[in-house]
Amino acid sequence: MAAVTNNTPISNSIVTSTRFTDEYDLKEELGKGAFSIVRRCIQKSSAQEFAAKIINTKKLSTRDHQKLEREARICRQLKHPNIVRLHDSISEEGFHYLVFDLVTGGELFEDIVAREFYSEADASHCIQQILEAVRHCHESNIVHRDLKPENLLLASKTKGAAVKLADFGLAIEVNGDQTQWYGFAGTPGYLSPEVLKKEPYGKPVDIWACGVILYILLVGYPPFWDEDQHRLYNQIKAGAYDYPSPEWDTVTTEAKRLIDSMLNINPSRRISATDALKHPWICQRERVAGTIHRQETVDCLRKFNARRKLKVNNLSPII
Repeated sequence: MAAVTNNTPISNSIVTSTRFTDEYDLKEELGKGAFSIVRRCIQKSSAQEFAAKIINTKKLSTRDHQKLEREARICRQLKHPNIVRLHDSISEEGFHYLVFDLVTGGELFEDIVAREFYSEADASHCIQQILEAVRHCHESNIVHRDLKPENLLLASKTKGAAVKLADFGLAIEVNGDQTQWYGFAGTPGYLSPEVLKKEPYGKPVDIWACGVILYILLVGYPPFWDEDQHRLYNQIKAGAYDYPSPEWDTVTTEAKRLIDSMLNINPSRRISATDALKHPWICQRERVAGTIHRQETVDCLRKFNARRKLKVNNLSPII
C-alpha cells in the first residue's frame, strides 16, 4: 500500500513517513493470522518494547484495505488503561505496521485456572475492568463486536495485572445510540439475538457479550452451547439460558441479576456499561460478592479453555 496521505481514511492515525525498520528493531514472532504476523519489536530511540502487527497489504482486497484503515483509525482514538493501546501506524509499500502495547500476561481465562484462589469477588473485579474498557469504547462511539476470552489479555504476569481488551479488527464507528445493520460479525457463542436476527444493532451487542463472559467467569461454562450452530443460534435468539444446580446455588442473587440485565434479548432494555458499573455487585463487591474459593468453576474453566482451543477454527470470527 502506498504511503498514506491526508486524503485517506487512516489520516487520523499516527502515520510516520520514515521506514519502520529505521525506527524499530524486529524480534521474535508472537503470533500470526491469515494476512498478518505479530512480532516483538524495540523502539530504537527509547529502547521500549512493543508488539508490531505486520500486515501484508499486497494480499488484501479493497474491502480488507478499508477494514485495516478503520482498525487503525479506531485504535488511535482509544486511550484507556484497560485497552491495548496503539502507539504507531506506519504504511509502506506492501506492508502496514501497527505498533501496540506489548502485553505479556497471556489470556485472562488461562491466568484464572492457574490461580490458587478464585472467588465471585475476583470475577466481579475482572468484569469491572472489561466494562470500563467497553464504556470507554461506547463513549467514543466505538462498538467492538468481538468481545470473547481470546481478546481479554493481562498486561503482565504480575499478580493483579490489569485486564486489557484487544483486537479491534471487527470494531465499527457508530453514531451515538442510533442503530443500523452493520453486517454479520462476531464469534458464534457471543453473538447477540439482534445480530442473529439481522436487525439494526449498536452498542448493546457488546453488553450481551459481556453477559456471556460474566456467566463463564462464574461457573466456567457458557450460557449458550450446542455442537450444532443452528441450535446454538436458536438458543441465543430465545435467550434460553438458566442457572442449574448445584454450581449456581453458591452464586449470589446480585450476580445473577446483573447477568439477566446484560442478557436481555431486547437490546433497548439491556443495561449499559455505565449502569452496569454502578451495579452493587461491582461497585460494592466487598459487601455483596461471594468470597469463597470456586474450585469447580476453575475446573470447568480449564475444560472450557481446552475445548475452545480445539475448536478455534469453528469459533473464528464471522466477518
